[in-house]
Amino acid sequence: MTSLSWTEELTLHQPQIDQTHQEFVDLLDELDRTLKNAPNDCNSALPVYRRFLEHTEAHFAMEEGFMAATGFAADNCHSKQHAMVLDVMRQVMAHTLAEQDLEPMRNLVPELANWLPAHVDMMDAALVFHMNQLGFDPVTGTMSHAPAPAAEAISSCGSNSCSS
Repeated sequence: MTSLSWTEELTLHQPQIDQTHQEFVDLLDELDRTLKNAPNDCNSALPVYRRFLEHTEAHFAMEEGFMAATGFAADNCHSKQHAMVLDVMRQVMAHTLAEQDLEPMRNLVPELANWLPAHVDMMDAALVFHMNQLGFDPVTGTMSHAPAPAAEAISSCGSNSCSS
């Protein structure tokens, strides 16, 4: 298994998002260690996985709240990627509960370790840039430069395609 360590390269200099990403990395690492130390023990892995899933749900909801507040369309590419990740995570949970099989969970750890840096670099960095451009304060929900009332909601990923 391959896990992920928190590095400066994952920092976006947006405190709420950076803290949430660091917690994601820590929980993924905890899951990785748990699976390595008790490779066939669902009773050890499931509580860690549940915390990780709950954190990821809250993490994505926070970012999607920032997107909604700053003019992203509800069906934007960033949110779609969150939905796909959560769908896989929930399927892994359902499989583990039904089959008492940790293999999908073990397979998911390196996939998420590979996914997060690319997601942070592309999608989350674009979100933070957009928030900064608008002067959006995620603590208060206020903006110093609100988008024009006629501005079209943002549905792209920050490029011309949603293929990533």
